[in-house]
Amino acid sequence: MILVAGSANLDFVVRAPHIPAPGQTVLGQDFKTYPGGKGANQAVACAKAGAAATQMLLALGQDAYAEPLRRSLHAAKVQLNQVLAHDQPTGCAFICVADNADNAITVAPGANLCLQPHHLPDLAGFSHLLMQLEIPLATVTAYALAARAQGVKVVLNAAPAQPLPAELLDAVDLLIVNEGELAALVPHAGSLIVNLAQLAVGCVVVTLGQRGSLARLGNTFFVQTAFAVEAVDTTGAGDTFCGVLAAALDQGQSITQAMRQASAAAALACTRPGAQSSIPSTADVAALLAAQPDQPAEKLQALRAWCGLG
Repeated sequence: MILVAGSANLDFVVRAPHIPAPGQTVLGQDFKTYPGGKGANQAVACAKAGAAATQMLLALGQDAYAEPLRRSLHAAKVQLNQVLAHDQPTGCAFICVADNADNAITVAPGANLCLQPHHLPDLAGFSHLLMQLEIPLATVTAYALAARAQGVKVVLNAAPAQPLPAELLDAVDLLIVNEGELAALVPHAGSLIVNLAQLAVGCVVVTLGQRGSLARLGNTFFVQTAFAVEAVDTTGAGDTFCGVLAAALDQGQSITQAMRQASAAAALACTRPGAQSSIPSTADVAALLAAQPDQPAEKLQALRAWCGLG
């Protein structure tokens, strides 16, 4: 069973021809609200696309924005451990999605900042604790140390990008980052392989967007090419990858098997609008895996070369 401790936000999404430059106003085409937040997205992905028994520790405001988040999590069969903030609104995110599927996101954390170390529930029965960085860093660190002490595997998606204390990284079993987040963690940023060599975490997975992903397990590297889909909105794709990766590991899959399943789920998430609303079912993921059973040799070699693996 997986415990996700993290953020829940209501996403306010505007589609536009392109993401505005500083000082520029762009006329949008469509506006909708969707349940989001890195923590809640990853919890839904664990339960829905990864088919893992999932609980979530989250903080919500006492306002109307909280209810769509509860409904979405309940619909995915995520069990909630709720902290109600008395003086903060439910977290919100303001997202512009461009016609090419890129996005720009600004988050108002609100109640997410109210999660404190003493809110962590009993970890008996949990195999993995999955976290992100949209709740206080001191809280993330305290939860990681508590999980490590109780033999629970700590999975950290170090997003949004920021430097992390050594005591937190020392407690992490699996670190998931994109290229920018990886560079923010190392003292001397360089190439992908150079940056990975500077991290002492035993297993690190780096998501590479439409190229795929790279994992370092000890001193061994693995690559997974991206699945071919027609993207319409990349919002939530990274969170889908993280949630499904953790779920697959919870179910005893190897890191390569977990990366393949997570990559398929993340690709499907790009074909639908929204964050949690775009997360596919396990049946959809299985269908894509069956339709594209093998990594094309040319793409695989090209990815290895791009990563600096020869």
